[in-house]
Amino acid sequence: MTPLLDDALKRLDVAVGLLEAALSRRLEAERRRGDLDTELQLMQDDRARLAVELDGALTRLHRYEAATDDVSRRVRQAIGSIQSVLVQAGQLEPEEG
Repeated sequence: MTPLLDDALKRLDVAVGLLEAALSRRLEAERRRGDLDTELQLMQDDRARLAVELDGALTRLHRYEAATDDVSRRVRQAIGSIQSVLVQAGQLEPEEG
């Protein structure tokens, strides 16, 4: 082969090598991007699930707070009733105030 043809074949071989390397980098970047898209979707799904769970927990908390307030009110009423009975029976001094 002529030296001119040898040089052209070497340059072609280098160019093909560079093209293959660029293609490999591009395919790897696309694969990573796909992995990131999948991970992002999973995170969004988790966020939505956690938001629903949080809403449910807040609803239960509000119900428990309401029940606690009701029980507290009833206990105060019962204490007041018992104190009234004891005062009437002369076993307790009436509270001032």
